[in-house]
Amino acid sequence: MIYQRPLAYLLGLEGIALLRAYAGEYDAEFTAARIAEIRRMLDDPALDTAPLAASRADTVTGYGIWSRTYDEPGNGLFPTEEPILDKILAPLPAGVALDAACGTGRHSERLAALGHRVIGVDSSPDMLARARTRAPGAEFRPGDLTALPVDDDSVDLVLCTLALTHVADLGPVFGEFARVLRPGGHLILSDVHHELIELGSVPGVRLADGGRAFLAGHRHRAGDYLGAALPLGFAVRQCLEPKMRVEETDAEPATDVGPWDDWPWSLLPIVPAAHRAAFDGTPSLIIWHFELT
Repeated sequence: MIYQRPLAYLLGLEGIALLRAYAGEYDAEFTAARIAEIRRMLDDPALDTAPLAASRADTVTGYGIWSRTYDEPGNGLFPTEEPILDKILAPLPAGVALDAACGTGRHSERLAALGHRVIGVDSSPDMLARARTRAPGAEFRPGDLTALPVDDDSVDLVLCTLALTHVADLGPVFGEFARVLRPGGHLILSDVHHELIELGSVPGVRLADGGRAFLAGHRHRAGDYLGAALPLGFAVRQCLEPKMRVEETDAEPATDVGPWDDWPWSLLPIVPAAHRAAFDGTPSLIIWHFELT
């Protein structure tokens, strides 16, 4: 089980802000303000609620629930990720493209528009049902990243987006990518950056019984991807880590912790200065372009 308290998260943000001030990014006045804010929060009983318990959800359960709202506006990673992937994909020749962990087919639709023959694979039947509606010209198959239902040496491009954070061991997944790709094929990945996961970006869902649950959020560093990819013959063509920007605000700190379904984002206005210090300049994504040599 996971136990969460709003106050614990807020104090964690203040701690990150103080460490960055300690390293010289902020001045003494900023440090004094953070300590004063910590004292204020510790004395505020409205913030010190009892911990709420949440369980772990597997990807089939979690994405079955999330599929209902996955494409709705509000996913802050899409506007950053999609233009970067479009620039990488645009120059590549059309061929057979595998959209691995395709979800609702948002990239299957893109690949088909670029002239690729698209195969989408996902472990969630609910996601696949939405993908078939969104990209009717693509072929969709149920399957797992560690056992892709695709023949050896049969695709020219593999695209896998915002999925590997749910995988504990990258090795078997990269092994499957190498198996299905033809020599000279391209592997393009996007994933939630490990620094953003550390700041609380782990998908949470409400179960059918109203219980709270989180999907797995593994913190893969650059070395983890390289350690899985390079021994298989993948060469790095590009690696990008787009950074978040948080503007300063003069607004008074909020006092409402909001509903659990919006944590931690609803907590950020309570500590706007610490929020900016912790998030501004932090990478939100890591994006890789590999080629199988």
